[in-house]
Amino acid sequence: MRAGAGAHRVSTAHLQAAYPFVSEGGLGGEGVYIGREVLGGAFCYDPWVLYRRGVLTNPNMLVAGQVGRGKSSFVKTYLWRQQVFGRRAWIIDPKGEYGPLAAACGIDPIRIGPGLPVRLNPLAPTAETVDRAAVDRAAVDRRRISLLTSLAASSLGRTLQPEEQTAVELAVTTAAGTHGDELVLPQVVDALLWPDDDTAAQVASDADAFAQAGRQVALELRRLCQGDLAGMFDGPTTAGIDLDAPVVVLDLSALYGSDALGLLMLCATAWLQASLQAHDHEDRLILVIDEAWAILRHLEIARWLQASWKLSRQYGVANIAVVHRLSDLTAAGAHGSEQVALAQGLLADSETRVVYGQSPAETDRATDLLGLTDVEADILSELGRGVGLWRVGARSFLVEHVLGHTTERVIVDTDARMG
Repeated sequence: MRAGAGAHRVSTAHLQAAYPFVSEGGLGGEGVYIGREVLGGAFCYDPWVLYRRGVLTNPNMLVAGQVGRGKSSFVKTYLWRQQVFGRRAWIIDPKGEYGPLAAACGIDPIRIGPGLPVRLNPLAPTAETVDRAAVDRAAVDRRRISLLTSLAASSLGRTLQPEEQTAVELAVTTAAGTHGDELVLPQVVDALLWPDDDTAAQVASDADAFAQAGRQVALELRRLCQGDLAGMFDGPTTAGIDLDAPVVVLDLSALYGSDALGLLMLCATAWLQASLQAHDHEDRLILVIDEAWAILRHLEIARWLQASWKLSRQYGVANIAVVHRLSDLTAAGAHGSEQVALAQGLLADSETRVVYGQSPAETDRATDLLGLTDVEADILSELGRGVGLWRVGARSFLVEHVLGHTTERVIVDTDARMG
C-alpha cells in the first residue's frame, strides 16, 4: 500500500489473491530455524520431517543465487545449525570457502591437490570399519565401472564405443579379481593397456586387438595416475581421515579454474558415496556439492550424478546442489540435448528449491524451470540480500535468512580479504 494512502478494508479471501505469501500457513516449528517469513513468523525447515509428513517426496535441495546475495551464508549456517539435531555434513568445496565452518567444528578440511599429502581412492568399496565379508562384490564392481566410464567419456568428450565400454568392464573385473578391496586406478589402467589372453578371449579377441580397443580410454584415465592430475585419486586412501566428524570438507580449491575440476569433483563425490554405503550411519547426512555447474556441464558425469541423486531416500541422504543461476541448468548443453534434460532432471529430483536474488535476465528462465506465478517472478529480481524464494513441494515462501551470534558471522564471512 502506498505511504499516505487511506486505509483499505478487504476480506482475507481477496487479500490472499493479491498477496499470496500472507495466507501461507508455514511448515511448522520442527527442524532448523532459517529465519523469518517476510510477511509472517519464524520459518523452520527439515527435509526428513517434511518427507515423513508427505509434504516432500525426496529430501534433496537446489540452491541458486548471484554472488553476494546470501546463498552461501544460508548453506553454511544451515549445516552448522543441523548439528544441534545430530545431523552431519559432507561437502565438496571447489573454492575452499568452508574452512571457517570446519574450524568452528574443530576439524581441518581435507585438501586435495597436486603435491598435497592426501589421497582418496574412489574405487575402494569400504572403509576400515566395514566387515569386508558383507561386501556385495558385484555391486562394488558395477559402481567402479560406472565411475570409470563416466570419467573416460567426459575426458574424451564423447560416449564410449561398445568395445571401449567392454574393455573397461573386463579391466575392472580382472583387476578386482587380483586386488579385491585394494584395487586402485593404476591397476585398472594397466589391465586396459596390457590385457591378458584369457581376458580378451571372453569377447572372442586377442590381447593385442583388445588392448587397442581400450587404448584411448586407458590414456585418458592414465592422466589421473601419471599425468597432471596424479597424486590425488591414484592410490589407497590416506589413513586417519575421520568420516564420523560433524563436518567433512573436501577442499578442491588447488585446482579451481582447471578444466579438470568436474572430473575431480566426480572422483571426490564417488569416494564420499562409497564411504557412505560402507558405513552403517544412524545419523542423517547432508551431502553438499557446491559449484555444481562444474559437474553438470559434463554429460557422462551429469548422468552419474542424477543416478546418485535418486538414491537419496535409500541411504537417508539429503543432497544439496549449489549454483549461481538457474540458467546453469540449461547452459549445460545444447537446447533439447540430453545434457540439458539431465540437468533439469536434477531439479525435478530436488523438491526444495531456494532461489536468492537473480538478475532480470534470469527471471524468464527461472519462471519456466520453477513454474513461478507472476507475483513470484516479479519479486525474484528484487529480492534483497539474504532474502530467498523457497519452493517446498508445491508451496512458496519468502524467507529472510537470519544470522545468529558471532560464530555464525565468522563462518559465513567471505569478504574478510576485502576488509
